[in-house]
Amino acid sequence: MAAMIAKRYRALALPLLLLACAQAPEGPERVIEPRVSASAAPRGSVLLKSVMLAAHNRARGEVGVAPLVWSDTLASSARGYAEEMARTGRFEHAAQPMGPGRQGENLWTGTRGAYRFDEMAGHWIAEKRDFVNLPTPNFSRTGRWQDVGHYTQMVWRGSTAVGCAIASNRSDDYLVCRYAPPGNVFGQVAF
Repeated sequence: MAAMIAKRYRALALPLLLLACAQAPEGPERVIEPRVSASAAPRGSVLLKSVMLAAHNRARGEVGVAPLVWSDTLASSARGYAEEMARTGRFEHAAQPMGPGRQGENLWTGTRGAYRFDEMAGHWIAEKRDFVNLPTPNFSRTGRWQDVGHYTQMVWRGSTAVGCAIASNRSDDYLVCRYAPPGNVFGQVAF
């Protein structure tokens, strides 16, 4: 358990209409993800935009889905929430109203400065291994939609825009990507 806490990688996707039944009261499960390299993790908003948009669109291209465009509005929304998580240390999805204006959301957290942006997105993309293109929430080989929810939001055919931001506290980085329109819609397939 101490090793899991030391590495501190947790991730969670925001599935529309499934959030209420998905979150356990004790918080999201911590998952240890191996680092791809030991090199320093470069930072910056221009690099974040470039890497995240490229990673999303590469994953979408692999399944024949149109690329996403970057949204400064979504990035600003993501920044506000990433800063809130960094300030409070609470890693959980943002409370959002149902209906118009709702945004899809992918979250990631890990040890401050330890992970590159491509590694962060790579953790979400790796969920593809358990994905089957069946209606939400039945799109995981494991029977747990949470095991593929980041990936499905990334490749959701109906999503057209993404914006991401990262904020840090003394120990952790918090990455938030927001999507419009949101994906993971109950009863629909990703693509």
